[in-house]
Amino acid sequence: MERIYDDVLHEEVYINSYSNGLKAFVIKKKNFSKAFAGFATKYGSVDSKFVHPKTKEVVEVPDGIAHFLEHKLFEEEEGNVFDRFAKFGAMANAFTSFKETVYYFISTQNFYENFEILLDFVQNPYFTDQNVEKEKGIIGQEIRMYQDNPNWRVYFNLLNALYVNNPVKIDIAGTLESIQKITKEDLYLCYNTFYHPSNMIIVVCGDVDPQKVFDTIERMEKTKEYQSLIERIYPDEPEEVNQKKIEARLSVAVPIFYIGFKDNQNDFPPYEMIMKDIQTQIGAEMLFGKSTDFYENLYKEGLINQNFGFEYNCEPEYSFFMIGGESKDPEEVYRRIIEHIEDVKKKGIDRAEFERAKKVVLGSHLRKFDNPEKLSVEFIYSYFKGVNIFEYVKEISSVSFEMCEKRLKEFFDESKSCISIVWPAGLRNKSME
Repeated sequence: MERIYDDVLHEEVYINSYSNGLKAFVIKKKNFSKAFAGFATKYGSVDSKFVHPKTKEVVEVPDGIAHFLEHKLFEEEEGNVFDRFAKFGAMANAFTSFKETVYYFISTQNFYENFEILLDFVQNPYFTDQNVEKEKGIIGQEIRMYQDNPNWRVYFNLLNALYVNNPVKIDIAGTLESIQKITKEDLYLCYNTFYHPSNMIIVVCGDVDPQKVFDTIERMEKTKEYQSLIERIYPDEPEEVNQKKIEARLSVAVPIFYIGFKDNQNDFPPYEMIMKDIQTQIGAEMLFGKSTDFYENLYKEGLINQNFGFEYNCEPEYSFFMIGGESKDPEEVYRRIIEHIEDVKKKGIDRAEFERAKKVVLGSHLRKFDNPEKLSVEFIYSYFKGVNIFEYVKEISSVSFEMCEKRLKEFFDESKSCISIVWPAGLRNKSME
């Protein structure tokens, strides 16, 4: 067992490595009443094509299978896993993202009993032809529900506008057509490939005994041998966006929109990924943050409201920035954003704004450390990218004015941007006539 203490953040982390490749982390939070435990695999919706670690054959499975697996693991031969957690007072759940699947629980009592349940059910899949067919109907309903969800629709429409080939553009749950192709054999194939301990980590955050956590894992490990790394195959992606505008009509009171910028500089070493991420966040805060004149002017004109915001998704295989919310005139907001970016590029950024933006980004990062769930999930995301979340504070402080100015000028390019809009069903607009 290794102990690391961060002198800046005053955070204590314990690490244990196992012979099968699994790593476990305990982020010690003294006097916290709530504890989080997550069992995560580096496997998400974009991983539909890969080289089998043992046969070395190229395998391609239907879209949506990672999400399908997440659903099915909670089903057991003798009932439902949620009932087992409820017995010990825990709230359990899971989620599938583009690159990860995470199973977790949060509890204020009976931590070790709940921890054993987590370790047990994630390592014991139960798939039959019958329960797989039944799940197709359930997930099909979920896909239809999300297709009618304006926020979900405007988001994935944006990804479809940004990307030509990258599977990040495909709904995490797959499509109605793709899930019909999923078989019990597909599920076991992907489970045995991606749910191997060498592709997984366990993260615990709370006032728990690290040694007891690691001993429990050792006792309950099902797979003992190591597996070689999984080679994932992604299609080539052009630098250009797929289309400049994508629109839909749904039942919304006010139009909602996202403007996206496609980032083509992706496959960097972990340290450079951290720096690019931080520089983009600071640059975006300088351009569009709620303390800027730009935000204030749009708000006063009624072009945006408090839902206006932005995020940057930074991965080795794809990266994109998105900004949006609700607006009576999304196309005018798009025009003003591009105009504002070009104006700032010509005039340069203000040093006082840079310092303010750095403080905002630092504060946002530090707040995660007060929430076991947010901290643990962010830790998982960062770890699978080869990044140490505890390094962010040091690196945010090291970012210079010149770095951010350079990043802003290079990245925010109108030619790499597009807009996704969901209009109210009854609203007439020229672009859709």
